[in-house]
Amino acid sequence: MSSELVLVVDDEASIVQLARLYLEREGFRVHSAGDGLAALRAVAELSPDLMVLDVMLPGLDGFEVCRRLRAENSPLPVLMLTARDEDVDKILGLELGADDYMTKPFNPRELAARVKAILRRSERGLPKGEGPLSIGSLTIDPLAREVRCRGTVVPLRAQEFEVLLVLARSPGRVFTREQLLSLAWGYDFAGQTRTVDMHVAQLRRKLAGCAAQIETVTGVGYKLVG
Repeated sequence: MSSELVLVVDDEASIVQLARLYLEREGFRVHSAGDGLAALRAVAELSPDLMVLDVMLPGLDGFEVCRRLRAENSPLPVLMLTARDEDVDKILGLELGADDYMTKPFNPRELAARVKAILRRSERGLPKGEGPLSIGSLTIDPLAREVRCRGTVVPLRAQEFEVLLVLARSPGRVFTREQLLSLAWGYDFAGQTRTVDMHVAQLRRKLAGCAAQIETVTGVGYKLVG
């Protein structure tokens, strides 16, 4: 049995039950909370390994829960669930420090796959001897998981770093969204490439002062150029 604990935060019992069923099938322990304050208490008391966090919660909503965790420098991975399809909600969630998001209704198999991918990401390892990568004024240190632009540290969330690292390992190469999903997220579900676009948008904003930039190749995908 896995020792990894997933905190599922949702006020819909059916959602919690479905998530619990599929996560426990994968060997995770699952604890649930029905509102934002209960979620924060559970984080403090149980130290979960990952939180599945609904946006629409009674009391504190999911965005506020995520904001408070990041204000305390909590490294807890957060996968947000939203029933609203507006990009502003998704962007806000990522800016506040969410690692990924899913839109309801969701495929529970995909939820379990994303949780596994996020938690296993650090275990995939790095090629032996891989040192810092430099593209223009951008330097990426895979071992330290640190990005610098003109010598200044660029704060990136874990998933943003993964996307940038994939692109930086092959500068100038065009990656399709599907390839980025597979390489940076570790899963492949058709129709979920929008999450790639959202993370690229965040990276572009954070790398705005760098000579190296992520370019869009219309109809294909993205590439990093110096």
